[in-house]
Amino acid sequence: MTYETIKMEITANPAYVSIIRLTTSGIANKVGFCMDDIEDLKVAVSEACTNAIKHSSDDRFTIIYTMIENGLTIEIIDNGRGYDAKEISEPDLDNLKESGMGLFIIQSLMDEVHLESTEGKGT
Repeated sequence: MTYETIKMEITANPAYVSIIRLTTSGIANKVGFCMDDIEDLKVAVSEACTNAIKHSSDDRFTIIYTMIENGLTIEIIDNGRGYDAKEISEPDLDNLKESGMGLFIIQSLMDEVHLESTEGKGT
C-alpha cells in the first residue's frame, strides 16, 4: 500500500496559519472528508500550529500530512523548548481563560492525538 506524504516547513509567523488551514482543507478534501470533519481538522491543526508558534521559541516548524487508507495523519513538529507533557492539566470548564484550551480542543476534535515533547528537544 502506498501512502502519499506532503511535508511543509513554515516560518513561525501567525500570519501563515491561514495558509496552513487552506492546505489542510485541500488535502482533507482530496482524501474524502466531509465538510464538518474538514472544519474540525482545520481548527485542530490551527491550534497545534499556534502552540508551536507561541510556545516553542523556534523560528520554524514542520507539518507532515500523510494520506493513508481511510484517513489522514497530520504531524506538527518543532525543535523548540519542549515541555513536560505530564504537567498539562485539564482546563477548568467552569472558569474559562482566554488561553490554555488548545490541547483540550485538539483532543476533543480528533479521533487520536499523540503528544510527544521533551524539554529542550521540541514537540
